[in-house]
Amino acid sequence: MSDETTSRRRSGKPGHRQSRKRCYTAWAAAGAAVLAGAGVAAQDSLATTTSWPSAKVYTGRAFDTCTAPSLSAMKAWRTGFYGAAAVYVGGRNRGCAQPNLTASWVKSVTTLGWKLVPLYVGAQPPCQSGSSPEVITASTAASQGAADGADAVARAAALGMKPGSALYLDMEAYDITNTACNDAVLTYVRAWHKALGAKQYRSGFYGFSSSSAKAVATATDRTNLPGNLWYAKWDKVNTTTSDWPYASTLYAGHHRAHQYMVNSKESRGGYTITVDRDAWDAPVAIVG
Repeated sequence: MSDETTSRRRSGKPGHRQSRKRCYTAWAAAGAAVLAGAGVAAQDSLATTTSWPSAKVYTGRAFDTCTAPSLSAMKAWRTGFYGAAAVYVGGRNRGCAQPNLTASWVKSVTTLGWKLVPLYVGAQPPCQSGSSPEVITASTAASQGAADGADAVARAAALGMKPGSALYLDMEAYDITNTACNDAVLTYVRAWHKALGAKQYRSGFYGFSSSSAKAVATATDRTNLPGNLWYAKWDKVNTTTSDWPYASTLYAGHHRAHQYMVNSKESRGGYTITVDRDAWDAPVAIVG
């Protein structure tokens, strides 16, 4: 079954795959590296214009779940299998309430050794298969992207995630052969990217390997596209290289993440969470 066929958004509505898939991504402890700000995002055109804060790159396994787990659960899950966790920082299409996701929680889990990947569920494609509270329109795509990008920065900053952090835009599956729809999405994405760059936050993009991620990876015009690509390809292979579906030169050098398994019900230290797993080799949030 294709990624698009099984896709459901994050609105939390019945049948929305995102509240389970995107809301859970997995990552395991494997080392974090710090790279120079200009060098870490070769594809990120804005990152080379000024002296940026150094990026923090995590390489290993990560997890993503719709609602950020409690601090107790995060302590119990700190076993070494996962080293990072994705959290949904905002967006009108975010599907789950986040009672645990506070600046205090972010600081505490970071102190425990977790790396965090902030996700923002912004406006969705006009030709999407489902429905969303916020939908991109051709006439307002640029202004929507700019506003959502500014909002993503504000929400991440309020949680203690500093400039230099990478923020990932969640875009669900759509028909990328629909030219008008695809153009509107890319206009929105470019505006979102520029809004992040204006505040020195790195941009990342989550999408399906055969639709939304493909639209970004194969766009002829490479200007102002996110510098980090997180692709959903549920082949259960923990890699960002051997199953990379695009040109080998794209997003090389610590700019890739791969969601390779979804809806994995796992228990650690008495806490059971349904997560998605990811192979990660890309920038994460900078905290503290």
